[in-house]
Amino acid sequence: MPTETPRSDGALAGLARFCYRRRRLVLLTWIIGVIAVAFVGFGYGAAPDNDYSGGDSGSARAQALIEKHFPEQQGDTLTLAIKARKGIDDPAARQRIEKVLADLEASPVTGPVTSPYQDEDLVTKDRRIARTTIPLTDKDLDKSDVKPLVTMVKDASADGVTLGLGGDEAEKAETPAQGPTESVGVLVAAVILFIAFGSLVAMGLPIVTALMAILGGIALTKLVGYLVPSPDFTVLVAALIGLGVGIDYALFIVTRYKESLHDGDEPETATVKAITTAGHAVLFAGTTVMIALLGLVAMGQKMMTGVAIGASVTVLVTMIAAVTLLPAFLGFTGHKIDSLRLPRRTSRRRAAVSVPSRERRTAAERWAGVVQRRPLVAAVLATAGLLVLAAPVLSMRLSLPDASVQPHDRSSYISYEIVSEGFGPGYSAPLIFATPVESKDADLRPVVEAVRGTEGIAYVTEPRFSKDEQAATFVAFPRTGFQEEATANLVHELRDDVLPETPGGDDVHVGGPNAGAIDFAEDTSSRLPLMIAVVISMSLLLLVVLVRSVTIALQAAVMNLLSIGAAYGVLVAVVQWGWFGSALGFPTDMPITTWVPMMMFPLLFGLSMDYEVFLISRIHEEYERTGDTGTAVTRGLARTAKLITAAAAIMIAVFTTSLLGPDVSVKQIGLGMAVAVFIDATIIRMVLVPAVMELCGKANWWMPGRRAPKALPGTPAAPAEVGEEVNV
Repeated sequence: MPTETPRSDGALAGLARFCYRRRRLVLLTWIIGVIAVAFVGFGYGAAPDNDYSGGDSGSARAQALIEKHFPEQQGDTLTLAIKARKGIDDPAARQRIEKVLADLEASPVTGPVTSPYQDEDLVTKDRRIARTTIPLTDKDLDKSDVKPLVTMVKDASADGVTLGLGGDEAEKAETPAQGPTESVGVLVAAVILFIAFGSLVAMGLPIVTALMAILGGIALTKLVGYLVPSPDFTVLVAALIGLGVGIDYALFIVTRYKESLHDGDEPETATVKAITTAGHAVLFAGTTVMIALLGLVAMGQKMMTGVAIGASVTVLVTMIAAVTLLPAFLGFTGHKIDSLRLPRRTSRRRAAVSVPSRERRTAAERWAGVVQRRPLVAAVLATAGLLVLAAPVLSMRLSLPDASVQPHDRSSYISYEIVSEGFGPGYSAPLIFATPVESKDADLRPVVEAVRGTEGIAYVTEPRFSKDEQAATFVAFPRTGFQEEATANLVHELRDDVLPETPGGDDVHVGGPNAGAIDFAEDTSSRLPLMIAVVISMSLLLLVVLVRSVTIALQAAVMNLLSIGAAYGVLVAVVQWGWFGSALGFPTDMPITTWVPMMMFPLLFGLSMDYEVFLISRIHEEYERTGDTGTAVTRGLARTAKLITAAAAIMIAVFTTSLLGPDVSVKQIGLGMAVAVFIDATIIRMVLVPAVMELCGKANWWMPGRRAPKALPGTPAAPAEVGEEVNV
């Protein structure tokens, strides 16, 4: 017998019916639209903007002075590092080195190259290590312009001479593309879907829908970049989140569609029912993810604003695809949704589900019973475990990756190692001092000497005045490297103690990439609480509207914070402390990339709310029917456990595959999000939610002005169908 008749006069019902009946038109529109947007977006989209500077920090003020008064210093540079076992003056070594120098200078993208044989300051005292700086002639170079130089330098290393080419552009040029990691994620998701659905057709619909949506969403992100510039990692983040939610949203809808068909509905009715129930939940969940992402705007950083808007655009497109493109696909499949099935015995299993006996209760129901018998013990143990996992977050350090944390076979890392050995690790972390002056006769000796005499400073250059005689700069090299905490402490000492106490030091600003990264990390840390408050507040309001319970909304917020905190802690233990780091593809211990925790929080909070929506909505529906919290929780878990498990497994697979890629920052965010989703789908949904709801009882449903529902006469006590979707 068919189940309840779906609402036929709502907007979603009308949309589903239109897409089903006009499926050829809808599919053709999507195909043409995606191709057109992809052609324009990928061919003519905005270039990425990786500038994290700005604001009123010391590094921003120093950079503003340099840009205004030293325009000739704005070009990028490369650093050639040389190490010769017999010394650079050995005839064979010198011949090899001079050839490399000549080839670099002959390149159309480089300027004049100063030979270390002409400048003694570029060579160590034992003359085994040398360096030189190579200016690049164009600020907008493509990585393909620099890659031949990197390859040439690496190939020249032989016969006791080791050469490495460093610098931001060299690092970008030799960093391989993300590669097949997303493809691996799609393949794993396909396997999970095939196991869950047992049908190739049902497996393919979520994947095809998600891939079309992601392609269009990322292309739109590149076009939106003209209005809101975003960094280059936006595409990777958008692909990760879009693939995860896109497949999950389609999974929820296809599951509901299959259940309606099995209940006796016709394909069109089943499609309408799936969109008006699961589709409604998808729109709510997707909106929550978008709102959480847009919470990054509260950070006040243009880089993260671009990421937030770019990723939100992709999520928006996946939502639209789920309620328009997917119904069209369902119209083509009809009753053939179970075609090409995986051979397995289903009749006995289906019969077992339909029999309301205690012996045939589902695993989720039995587990819920275990938790509900000892709710306080379960809640305390789960909370304690999450707090233990979260403990490492207290030692979290933020920074931006540099050559020192790259794979050791890369030319940029080789250059870093050679220069650090010969000139100290601080050479790769220079501090650039800039100050306004009234003329080139300004006396900066007190400032220079004060900086030179500061503990932790290895070397200070002489001041250099601008051509307009309105500004001056000098460079100090610390004794410690870019990623070391001592370097950050040195910057604070210079700003807080040394410069203010030196005549003329009040107007001197400490800048450069090193100081800029430190300022970015501190600005992020100071604004993070505001973003968290904004995301939680807006998400709570949405959840209150959905489940009409203040208590459950607060429970969701606290539990989400626990799962995210635990994910942060695991990330610190792996990446910063080095626990299993090498096994997971991290070249060395390193601080957490500054934007990773900032990006993870809204993403994970939004995704956690997805699962909260699908679970609590079902529990809420059962409570409205029975008036009993324990029964509602048991049935809610039974109806959603299989679905949430499959959805979480897909998310984990997609996020984990980022560990196969080359970008250490993307590896971090993928690892953190995979851990958080795993914790959320297991400890949170399977332990904390039933335990806390059992403890709260009727208080779960507190809402000002709301009356508690009474159990309906004759309410059936049979266990719910396995995997049934949410009915919002």
